Amino acid sequence: MKQYFSTYACTVALVGLSAASASAQEVPGGTGEPAPRAPGGKLERVEILGKQASDNDLRRRSQIAKQIYGREELDKYGDNNVADVLKRLPGITMQGNAPRMRGLGSGYTLILINGDPAPPGFALDQLDPAQVERIEVTKGPTANQSAQAVAGAINIILKDAPKVSQRDLRVGMGYSVDRPTVSGSWTLGEKWDGFSLSLPVSLFQWRNRNDTVAWRSAPGLDGLASLSRQQGESLSFGHGINIGPRLNWRISDDETLTWQSFVQKGIWNNQASYQNQVLSGNPSLEDDGEYRGGWQSVRSNLQWVNHLSGAERIELKAGLSASKGSFDGQSAGLVQPQRRIIADNADLSLTQAGNYSRLLNAEHSLTVGWDLEWRQRDEKRAITQQGVPLLADFEGQPFAAKIARRALFVQDEWEINKQWSTYLGVRSEQIASESDGIANPLSNTSNVVTPMVHLNYKLDAAGRDLIRASVTRSYKAPDLSALMARPYLSSQFADTSKTNTELSPDRMGNPALLPELATGLDIAFEKYLAAGGLISVGVFYRKVDDLIRSVTSLQSVAWSGVPRWVSQPVNFSKAMTRGLELEVKGRAGELVPGLFDPKLPLNLRGAVNFYQSSVEALPGPNNRLDGQQPWSGNFGFDYRVSGLPLMLGGSLAFTPGYTTQQSLSQALDVSRSRSVDLFAQWVMSPKVSARVSVNNLAPVDNESLTQTSDGYASNTLRSGRSSFNFGVEIKL
Repeated sequence: MKQYFSTYACTVALVGLSAASASAQEVPGGTGEPAPRAPGGKLERVEILGKQASDNDLRRRSQIAKQIYGREELDKYGDNNVADVLKRLPGITMQGNAPRMRGLGSGYTLILINGDPAPPGFALDQLDPAQVERIEVTKGPTANQSAQAVAGAINIILKDAPKVSQRDLRVGMGYSVDRPTVSGSWTLGEKWDGFSLSLPVSLFQWRNRNDTVAWRSAPGLDGLASLSRQQGESLSFGHGINIGPRLNWRISDDETLTWQSFVQKGIWNNQASYQNQVLSGNPSLEDDGEYRGGWQSVRSNLQWVNHLSGAERIELKAGLSASKGSFDGQSAGLVQPQRRIIADNADLSLTQAGNYSRLLNAEHSLTVGWDLEWRQRDEKRAITQQGVPLLADFEGQPFAAKIARRALFVQDEWEINKQWSTYLGVRSEQIASESDGIANPLSNTSNVVTPMVHLNYKLDAAGRDLIRASVTRSYKAPDLSALMARPYLSSQFADTSKTNTELSPDRMGNPALLPELATGLDIAFEKYLAAGGLISVGVFYRKVDDLIRSVTSLQSVAWSGVPRWVSQPVNFSKAMTRGLELEVKGRAGELVPGLFDPKLPLNLRGAVNFYQSSVEALPGPNNRLDGQQPWSGNFGFDYRVSGLPLMLGGSLAFTPGYTTQQSLSQALDVSRSRSVDLFAQWVMSPKVSARVSVNNLAPVDNESLTQTSDGYASNTLRSGRSSFNFGVEIKL
């Protein structure tokens, strides 16, 4: 700890000396006076514009590479939830409802709400876009936010409490599978004296069906080779509510107090049924089952901001979040003995942060601060087979994992001259993890120092042609559930007196996991066109140490008298990833003047991203990072019909098929994916609009094939489905 604070003190001194030695200059486009105060956690200099800054203006003036999507972009498509918004954005792909940047898997993309990490259990498909002011996508970490942003960060900025009374109603209806679903939201806004209140409430319902066909060539229940075909149908449905009250108190012209909370609650159901065909041997097969559960989460943040002077600002924040989940499932017992699983989990976190910002002169905006976080996850589970516990020594026993994080940071936004500007930052974090179970507790402590340098060069005086470069350090901490040494038996080989298979392993966490550390380089060119269009070309590189990957191996385990195949996350190897990112958006007449009239109200956007990666401990050529496709494409348009209050639009997202060498003995083939979405929006009046959309038009089936070095394989084909939605928005 002594070394920890020494590093921070030295950093503050160095940056302070750098700032003190700089000469004063006026901000381009400014007046030479101190900059206006901004609510984003730091003091910012802004250009004086004749009108409200557009998303591209904010992006162009940012000291770090950032994509910004404001209310115009959010309102244009009338999406039902934030997950639908994100899947349309360049460089972002969705895996379920989890966003992924640069083709990297879960945990590499940081999700923020108003600059703070999203609470446990938070789901993007439960957040109504009407509650969002803008979305900011950064390609690298910053010192004043968590450095857990190897791929980048997505910051969802919620709407502030309104300045006038507000009554907005949105209702929607969808059709998926075989019956309709309904959704709706109501936003109440009030302002009186120095107080303002916003109360958004969203209700949602879903219904999905997945059809699969699986072929398995693997050892059966008797340990001998078998071949089977299994056709399955899974129906999931449920409903929930999301409430996000926000209260602002303007104590004085310089002092404000803000309270923001989230409340989410829902229930879900899943029914699975199978038709089995035994082609040879004695295979182990999935059984029919019915499962249900629920979740609830609460997050509450308190923020105090005081502008001490025109050049000084102090901010203090505190947060509390708690969430619970439950699971109750039972198999039918048609193929294997009937099993029942009852489980629940609880997450609790406490946060406290603060920072002090000061404009040292016309060139430097210095911020120093701290960030504290404590999280704990508790799990309890019981699995019985015909009423008898499968793992008598483990079932019903509580397992827990804790993470305590302490961070100190300093950053300086430096306008070197009219062409050059830079962002300098250092963040020092101490991460302590602990796992408790029936064995002795195991704890780890890691210290991570993450320096960050972002450099911008304006090729022209107006700053419409920019070169950006950055060198950063970031990390990925293990998920709390991955730290728990609780065994999960294979559902197909639950008999612990026999060995299971590599394709159907048991699973267990690893309390000894260390964070992944990544060193990154980013270079990009951005060209801002006169009519509002944008062309961007960028490259990136990441070198990853202590890569975490689940490895399946044959082990002697405490819950069986015979060796069992176990899948367990480990710090596996070093890795590298690099890529090329292309983005274009704007009016069709500006982007392709030879084909389109400049006055045509047609907007186009497109992004193509190419990725390459390698894991050092695995042989090539397919030793890529888990889930990283070789390239991805995202294209879209919107067209406002002349003479009618009608807007039409659509988008296409595509990834090719690829192979991943997951371990020395196992490889995974994934087929291509494609998603086509179309919408039409009719604005009946300034206060009433209607929208109809279809998601995943002309769906393609997705196929995955897992093969082992000893010749066994499992092939699963999943059918794609379309969904339809209709919604109306009314502003009262």
